[in-house]
Amino acid sequence: KTPQEVLETLGKLTGTMQLPPLWALGYQQSRYSYYPDSRVEEVASEFRTKKIPCDVIWLDIHYMQNFKIFTFDSIRFPHPKAVNDFLHKKDFHSVWMIDPGVKKEKGYFVYDQGTSGNYWVLDSLHHEFNGKVWPGACAFPDFTMPETRKWWGGLYKNFLAEGIDGVWNDMNEPSVFDGPGGTMPASTLHRGGGGLPEDTHLRYHNVYGMLMVKASREGILKANPDERPFVLSRSNYLGGQRYAATWTGDNTSTWDHFKLATPMVLSLGLSGQPFSGPDLGGYKGTPDTTLFANWIALGAFYPFCRDHTDVESANQEPWAFGKKVEDVSRTALDRRYRFLPYFYTVFREASVTGLPVMRPVFFADLKDERLRAEQESFLIGKDLLIVPRWAKDTKLPSGNWKTLKLEKSDDGFQPTVKLRPGAIVPMNKVIQSTVEYKTDSVTLLINPDKKGFATGTLYDDSGNGFEYKKGDFDLYKFVSSKYNHKQLKVEISKVDGNREVKRVYRIGYVTNDAISYSDWSDSDVLVVPIVKEKKR
Repeated sequence: KTPQEVLETLGKLTGTMQLPPLWALGYQQSRYSYYPDSRVEEVASEFRTKKIPCDVIWLDIHYMQNFKIFTFDSIRFPHPKAVNDFLHKKDFHSVWMIDPGVKKEKGYFVYDQGTSGNYWVLDSLHHEFNGKVWPGACAFPDFTMPETRKWWGGLYKNFLAEGIDGVWNDMNEPSVFDGPGGTMPASTLHRGGGGLPEDTHLRYHNVYGMLMVKASREGILKANPDERPFVLSRSNYLGGQRYAATWTGDNTSTWDHFKLATPMVLSLGLSGQPFSGPDLGGYKGTPDTTLFANWIALGAFYPFCRDHTDVESANQEPWAFGKKVEDVSRTALDRRYRFLPYFYTVFREASVTGLPVMRPVFFADLKDERLRAEQESFLIGKDLLIVPRWAKDTKLPSGNWKTLKLEKSDDGFQPTVKLRPGAIVPMNKVIQSTVEYKTDSVTLLINPDKKGFATGTLYDDSGNGFEYKKGDFDLYKFVSSKYNHKQLKVEISKVDGNREVKRVYRIGYVTNDAISYSDWSDSDVLVVPIVKEKKR
């Protein structure tokens, strides 16, 4: 009967996203490529010095020895574990690239194992198929074969032992530089197994990336069974949300691609893949200061939040564009981290129901046909409405959606954030990474409806591992109602979970002009004054 019901049914049919580690919801900094190891440490240190929140530094293919996967360059990255130890001490996590193309080179352990196990995709004559990628001539794992996926997953054990936290599976359409259309010939052969039939690449092209990240996730989980895997994929398929997050590929530093990102992420969410986002700032080319400032300000609200750029472009860290953009970036990312309790609660909802994290505006009012073509503004969950500052003639839902004045001054780039009438949204203090994340002090932003009623939820767990599946989590419900004509009563109740965290709360009562905060309290019932709107 509703689009939401369609997506929940899709989730039941194809599976829902697994709850990601909390750190994967933080801001992430990437480049093709950061090298050598000293440059990685320099970038990480600069984030902490400038107090710009960040959780992840990404390593692209230049960390490899001659672009051979599962290896480390002896000069650029002679001690990868030391690099990861440095990052961990600075409260960062790391994600390292692994492509499917395996360099055809006898004596290279990955190629030798794949050849010995007969794990490669074959050409139409049943010989090993070779195509050109970064290392030169490459063989490609046949992920339709269960034995190939098991072997591939096993390669991650020693790799992750270097202190690596997450894995980036790129080029997995698969990309073949000298192939027709930049991929494998349709006639190449996949041998199947485990319920998949033997057939050509024409049949398996669209699921090659999904089968790769399935194998990667299973291998990572086996290597580190007590940690939630994080895998990012450039190619995915319906149901692939069970294995990996998806980003929108190699975009350009243009206004067209910037504006295209929102409908792309919305479309992925409506396809059952809630964890996605674009390369902030654009991958190819260098954005001007205005474009980058707008991009990171809006991008702070995408489910996947990563700045990534090409090897030939200028530096694209938040401070690379001067102090004004640095300050805009800090404000934007402070916002993301302050809303982490709400983001994490919405991600948990997505993992349970299949609903997107980022949703089209028409979800707020299914009967309002004006909203159905809106693709510049969007919802996070059902309670926050994000309106870009550059957007013109946006179609927004009716009702008393209150604008949240989150900063004392306006830099002109931050999107307008509106709170749904009848909503309660949890917020946190500013932190520099999710390592500092706690929910012992929570602010509840309240926008009562006309009757003074509002509701909200807060989900909390350890942020990693799987103990939440055994009940080690908290799910709280907040309900506000009019206590009398001058006061609002907010009741806090635990509805599920066995986790025990002592919390103090304060109420942020939202008006058109400001947010009025109450004192902190550890009570389960809070009574706060109703602030009257100023007449305009």
